Amino acid sequence: MNNKSIVQYLSYRVTRLSSLVLLGYLLCSSLVQATKTYQTSSDFLKESFQGKPPATSLIAINAEMKSRITRMNGGIGYGQSRVRYWTKGDTSVWILEDIGKTRPITTGYVVKSGKIQAVKVLVYRESHGGEVAQTFFTRQLKKVSLKSNSRLSKRPSNIAGATLSVRSLTRMSRVALYLDQQRKSK
Repeated sequence: MNNKSIVQYLSYRVTRLSSLVLLGYLLCSSLVQATKTYQTSSDFLKESFQGKPPATSLIAINAEMKSRITRMNGGIGYGQSRVRYWTKGDTSVWILEDIGKTRPITTGYVVKSGKIQAVKVLVYRESHGGEVAQTFFTRQLKKVSLKSNSRLSKRPSNIAGATLSVRSLTRMSRVALYLDQQRKSK
């Protein structure tokens, strides 16, 4: 083999190896950032209201409410100025989003008589901590209410490797209960 042939051969091998490495990287990065949709918002609403969801309502988040939510959540601010919700009788449904580690988690809450009746992770976008979407975790939040000091009446147990996701669902639980109180007071 002459030098030119060796260079061509090595160039071919390096190009092929680079292509395989790039393909592997793209496949892995898409798996890491995979979005898992457990249920659509509209299906959650239908399920929560026995197939007949009421019209959408809006609650405006004023500066005082933002400040209270920020204090409730240990200094983590609340970026929305309006939140949609649905209500029938003493039952309200809230679909909220909060950042887990780096990506939003979309969760549905059913609140009745000041207590959480149901929690469902609708869309999970993080690479770790998806266990918070499982029933063994979400059932811990059933019958939980908001105490006068803005803490939950019962703290959910942590999950190893899902600490930030657990905190996110805990924050959203407080927000859902607080917003339910606010909608009743208006």
